[in-house]
Amino acid sequence: MEIIEASTPITLKSILYLTDFSQASRAALPFAMTIARNYGAAVHALHVLGSTYRDCTSPTLRAALLSADEEISQVEIDKLDSALAGTNHQAIVVREEDIWRAVETAIKDHAVDLLVLGTRGRTGPPKHRLGSVAEEIVRRALIPVLTIGPNVYSGSHYDARFSRVLFATDFEAESDAAVSFAVSIAQENNAQLILLHVLDGPRPGLGSIVGPSVAEIMHGLYEMIPKAAEPWCRSEAVVKYGDPSKQIVETAKERCAELIVLGVRDHANTLAIATHMDQATAHKVLVHALCPVLTVRGLRSPQDARAN
Repeated sequence: MEIIEASTPITLKSILYLTDFSQASRAALPFAMTIARNYGAAVHALHVLGSTYRDCTSPTLRAALLSADEEISQVEIDKLDSALAGTNHQAIVVREEDIWRAVETAIKDHAVDLLVLGTRGRTGPPKHRLGSVAEEIVRRALIPVLTIGPNVYSGSHYDARFSRVLFATDFEAESDAAVSFAVSIAQENNAQLILLHVLDGPRPGLGSIVGPSVAEIMHGLYEMIPKAAEPWCRSEAVVKYGDPSKQIVETAKERCAELIVLGVRDHANTLAIATHMDQATAHKVLVHALCPVLTVRGLRSPQDARAN
């Protein structure tokens, strides 16, 4: 078991808040605003209008429908602009059928360090385009993504502060960037940091020797906390057995965690999670978690991600 020590502090200067004006998106707004204030970052609110009504046979009618869409979007953007008052921000509306293409462009144009979005999951109404592509955004974005899933109730996280942060890891190198975020957010919120490692499968019988002991794993978890953070960091190491996604969600619920942090890595252009999880399992965590989930790629810095 390789021990990683993260010591590089993170900085956030630019946050991209993606919205389709749904309730799910509105639930994500307080998190974008609070993180922006904590880190002194600017918020770029983005709404993507699709190139709809392509099957409309009347050019006049199509033009009228598109104009109506733009007027409705402008009303919503004005409301969002008011909600963001007091925060360094700008609200943007673009027309693009491919939401990811619009997001990717915004990330580059605004040197974005963090992407924030809300999703209702795959069960949401078809009219909410964002919910259907949230998984793709998490999979493809090279910068950290904070996802507010369908089971996160904004009322219980009104000020979007995190008093307990759960960091799940399998000790791979990709965990380095993720633990830096977990520690930084814990420090910004004076939060308890819960360090979790899930051993895939049932608990071995008494006397069994399979891999490192629980004591060794817990020691490794504590070793991931940077030395500079030890004086203030209130941490707890937890080792669980079973299905990783279920154990992560259940542990977060048991410990009343208000944020889950996961490391991610690239593998053949697919998403791999540094908690023994494949792409489908990662989606289960995002959908079933009762708190927001922050996925962080194992890149050297957000600037490296934007350069790719």
